[in-house]
Amino acid sequence: MITKSAPFIDKQVENLLNPKNSKDFITVTDQDWNENIKTLIIKEVGKENFDFIDEHVTHPSKDVFVTATRTYFNIDKININTYKTIINLKRVNDFRRINKYFESVNSKLDIGGIFINHVETYAVRKNRILKKLPEPLNYLYYMGDVFLTRVIPKLKLTKKIYFHITGGKGRVLTKAETLGRLYSCGFEILEERNVNNVLHFVARKIKDPVFDKDPTYGPLIKLRRLGENGKIIKVYKFRTMYPFSEYLQQYVFEKNKLKEGGKIKNDFRISHEGKIMRKYWIDELPMIINLIKNEMKLIGVRPLSNHYFSLYPKELQEKRIKVKPGLLPPFYADMPKTMDEIVASEMKYLEAYEKAPLQTDIRYFIKILQNIILRGKRSC
Repeated sequence: MITKSAPFIDKQVENLLNPKNSKDFITVTDQDWNENIKTLIIKEVGKENFDFIDEHVTHPSKDVFVTATRTYFNIDKININTYKTIINLKRVNDFRRINKYFESVNSKLDIGGIFINHVETYAVRKNRILKKLPEPLNYLYYMGDVFLTRVIPKLKLTKKIYFHITGGKGRVLTKAETLGRLYSCGFEILEERNVNNVLHFVARKIKDPVFDKDPTYGPLIKLRRLGENGKIIKVYKFRTMYPFSEYLQQYVFEKNKLKEGGKIKNDFRISHEGKIMRKYWIDELPMIINLIKNEMKLIGVRPLSNHYFSLYPKELQEKRIKVKPGLLPPFYADMPKTMDEIVASEMKYLEAYEKAPLQTDIRYFIKILQNIILRGKRSC
């Protein structure tokens, strides 16, 4: 519960009840808390949303900054380390530069500081649109909405026009993109909860932001993976996950663990189109570029992220980095189901490869083709 000492309230929140007030911040007494601040917040976001906020603020309210803003200017003017919690009552969707906003919040908090906000996710928006009109008009409307709000903002030729017209309001964001952006900006997620068709989150600052100078939003992506001798290589793939999903790998793994085949269970980062592409290995076709660059070979163990690599036993880690990763892994020859079976499959391949490289790759190549063509095996 929020304790009843005096919080600071940004003037945009205070103006909900008193538009003529000209102060940047107002202070309320203990006596005013229930009647004043609670009324202000409930008027802006509703009772259930206030309850979520109230549930997650435990330190004295003089350490809490509450605002209702769509611009990071109102965050930038806060003094550094003045507050332990920053709460914004406006949704993330209405910020033009979302990462700049998250980075600004990060800069005002000390390590361990709390950030509370909410977002209307793409899934909720889709359901809302489909309920507006009868079929098939609703799906036509939905496809138009996807083109205007998801495709146009990502294209270099139309991006500036889109933001000039909309001012960045009404951004369409997936859950994965929102949480991924938070992780890239130095936060970890303590809790996420759907309340009244919006996703509320409580994030904690754990480090400074990762300033990615070359973020990718398009269909072709480059993923940082461990190659031969532990060198980081950029593996080319078609996008199957929503933007910024790569920052969520450990978070999703810790929540859902692994399913059969060594993939993460119920991975909300994967798009509908991405699931189809993965099933038929379409997403892996661009790795031919890595073959041409001599960073990978045709047969070999998968190139792994640092997080996945950390799940392997030390002995296998050492063997893995002695060789180039491959486009077609031994997984498709043995089709293991559990993590232990995957480890055993890779160890068997690497030990055989150490003794007879060419013969081993030819034998595995034939077995992989048999599984795919004759037995109809597909990626899980």
